[in-house]
Amino acid sequence: MAEIIVVTGGARSGKSSLAEEKAKELGNKVVYIATAIAFDDGMKDRISKHKASRPSTWATIERYKKFNELERSQDFNESDLILLDCMTLMVSNNLLESDVDLDTCSMKDIEHIEKNILNEVKELLEIVTRNEKKLIIVTNEVGMGLVPSYRLGNIFRDIAGRVNQYLANQAQEVYYTVSGIPLKIK
Repeated sequence: MAEIIVVTGGARSGKSSLAEEKAKELGNKVVYIATAIAFDDGMKDRISKHKASRPSTWATIERYKKFNELERSQDFNESDLILLDCMTLMVSNNLLESDVDLDTCSMKDIEHIEKNILNEVKELLEIVTRNEKKLIIVTNEVGMGLVPSYRLGNIFRDIAGRVNQYLANQAQEVYYTVSGIPLKIK
């Protein structure tokens, strides 16, 4: 039976560490879906540290869209647990590769982008459910900081926030991490 767990919190709150602990506890054969793109030295360093922190026996699939292709992966098919880190980067990557000028586009364009992103999320959940996998999703809580002073920041925060709400609604368990301390909220 499929099970969805969401781990959320602020930057450097311990989300990934908690998700990895849960994956070790609940999974026998884990596949790690990495959504990050190594676009600068800082991100390359973060990716390297994330790789070093997880067991070498875990397979890694680098993907932030086209989750329908997961079923073609032997690693996915042989796994019992999927750990996706992180949904916020998945949203960001899909948002930034859209073919509209995000500074001047219409609200209808933004709604279309959000619909496409949410469809990717739904596709992931459908595939995991259909294949009876456990899924742990790491995502940043984006609603507790300042309101961004620029349009792209607002668009990102709004889409990521609604995706997080959708995921939390679909999940059987939700954890919020603060300073490395997890709090089960669902």
